[in-house]
Amino acid sequence: MAALPKPVPGLVIRYSYLWNDEHKKGQEEGVKDRPCAIVLMTKTEEDVEVVTVLPVTHSPPADSDLAVEIPQATKMRLNLDAQTSWIVLSEMNRFSWPGPDLRPAVRGDMATVAYGSLPAALFEQVKNKMLAAITSGKFSSVARSE
Repeated sequence: MAALPKPVPGLVIRYSYLWNDEHKKGQEEGVKDRPCAIVLMTKTEEDVEVVTVLPVTHSPPADSDLAVEIPQATKMRLNLDAQTSWIVLSEMNRFSWPGPDLRPAVRGDMATVAYGSLPAALFEQVKNKMLAAITSGKFSSVARSE
């Protein structure tokens, strides 16, 4: 069994994402495991890694400025399904790495929490559109508990 991957920006992980509307209803756990893209990794003064992730969904965005479609070639390389998917830019989860909500694809093998990395150009597009969403005020964040 391989070790847990390093949480680097651009890495796509399997995670129990908690949507903002679920959080507002008082839920503390995500309804399903889904791919999520790490967009930021910081460290606290205590050297704890804090990861910020954006969710991936099959639901088409209501506002194209708030999502980035994942190209089929990237989906195939990451071993994701063939359905069209978008990275949602209007909300995020933030949690201490590794946290209890990472989900390995193979039980007990934490190396399988990662699908792989987004291509640099796609990650740059995600980052730029996310910053625009934050600037425009069309963005929400859910800080996850341990």
